[in-house]
Amino acid sequence: MNKELIINAAPQGVEIALLEDRKLVELHNEKSDARFAVGDLYLGKVKKLIPGLNAAFVDVGFEKDAFLHYTDLSPYAKSLLKFTQLSTNDKSENGLDFEKFEVEAEIVKTGKINEVLGGKPNILVQILKEPIAAKGPRLSCEISLPGRFIVITPFNNIVAVSRKIHSSEERKRLQKIVEAIKPKNFGVIVRTAAEGKNTAELHEDLSELVTTWKTIQKNLKGATPPAKILSEQTKTNSILRDLLNADFNKIVVNDRNIFQDTKSYIQRIAPEKAEIVSYYNSNSPIFDSFGITKQVKGSFGKTVNLNSGAYLIIEHTEALHVVDVNSGYKSVGNNQEQNALETNLEAAEEIARQLRLRDLGGIIVVDFIDMKLPDNKRKLVEKMEEFMQPDRAKHAVLPISKFGLMQITRQRMKPEVNINTQETCPSCNGTGKITSTLLLEDEIEKNLNYLITHQHKGLKLVVHPIMHAYLSKGWFWKTKMAKWNKQFGQKTKLEKDNNYHLTEYKFYDQNGEQIKM
Repeated sequence: MNKELIINAAPQGVEIALLEDRKLVELHNEKSDARFAVGDLYLGKVKKLIPGLNAAFVDVGFEKDAFLHYTDLSPYAKSLLKFTQLSTNDKSENGLDFEKFEVEAEIVKTGKINEVLGGKPNILVQILKEPIAAKGPRLSCEISLPGRFIVITPFNNIVAVSRKIHSSEERKRLQKIVEAIKPKNFGVIVRTAAEGKNTAELHEDLSELVTTWKTIQKNLKGATPPAKILSEQTKTNSILRDLLNADFNKIVVNDRNIFQDTKSYIQRIAPEKAEIVSYYNSNSPIFDSFGITKQVKGSFGKTVNLNSGAYLIIEHTEALHVVDVNSGYKSVGNNQEQNALETNLEAAEEIARQLRLRDLGGIIVVDFIDMKLPDNKRKLVEKMEEFMQPDRAKHAVLPISKFGLMQITRQRMKPEVNINTQETCPSCNGTGKITSTLLLEDEIEKNLNYLITHQHKGLKLVVHPIMHAYLSKGWFWKTKMAKWNKQFGQKTKLEKDNNYHLTEYKFYDQNGEQIKM
């Protein structure tokens, strides 16, 4: 699989498109004034405790207080509170020696929020979810700093290895290396990308993350809430950090500064891949050149067409997203069961892509075409799980229910990507109906009669070109306008305007001012 990252820099922000085998699978938008991105660290002030929800509202500088639930406090919440207080009040020149920091006892899973945050203290928090609609950010006290090969979690000494590394020998090897090099008071999670890496590579990644933690300590010193303590990397770098592998063969950027930053980052984390970064210097838009604009227009509507003629209908409600699979004119044979299976498998691949592309979260219900054979239903679920595997968001696929519905849950991290590919028809205002030409003609005639009766001279009528042709068709003395001029004893000038919609018309007086009807 070939992966390409196309980066379009504009004054309002940066758009990032991820292509897999030239097909658009992810679209990210990083605004120039973006705040409260997932992974950002803030020094917040607890404002309100809600025992009924077992949660707290924390001021992190957003217009609405951020939400912190007890389950997101982390077992080491007391250690984090102690660390926050010591770091903000630190007067020493060298700063707090974290390896000598004494970790507090863990909190209980079934505890109450006021037992931990009763004094409404200042606390270091991490953005778990970006602000969505009218809600403020969702917070977590389980601080984690991700690198390319490992993730560090302060206040514990646990070493864990990704379950996606299937070899037991490789898992043991990585565990031994990390246990030997990790500092005290840091837990380490070994990522899938660490498979096959040597001690030097892992140690370099760990050292960079420990340096980042020292930066956090430095930024906390003397800080008063609300204050941003550390920003997550740019979306470009975070995508590269999480996804960069042997499949990546192209990164194209249309901005010199981002190009230099991206190339420097690649040279630091994967020097052998530095040559895949290139600068785009052309007059045509970068997204147009790589076919991304066309894919966006074809992928974000209510209806998504598949290559075979089948299509999806995607609807959104407050509670969930609904996807309906329709066979259209697709036919692969006379066997109805086989037709249904083939259509469902094709639809499943596109649905997995749509979930990533639109970043749909929460509950997704898919109404596949009915199948009778249990083996086919099981095959569809297995394929759905396979198609969803590249998705970085946490997700779960449930078996098809007795009603023929598949339920999928997907982690919601930020507002969904919603690009409007439709607009309301100016003629019918979305109703699908417009005034009949005969009725419109009658309406114009009545208004013209009214204006002439009220002594309006030198009138001008402006209409859509199609209506202009209708009113002026035929021999000059037999046109509709000629008949009206003769009927009312006054000549009215007729003009056309391409900017008018079909049923729009306006009257102007002899001074060129519009007459409001």
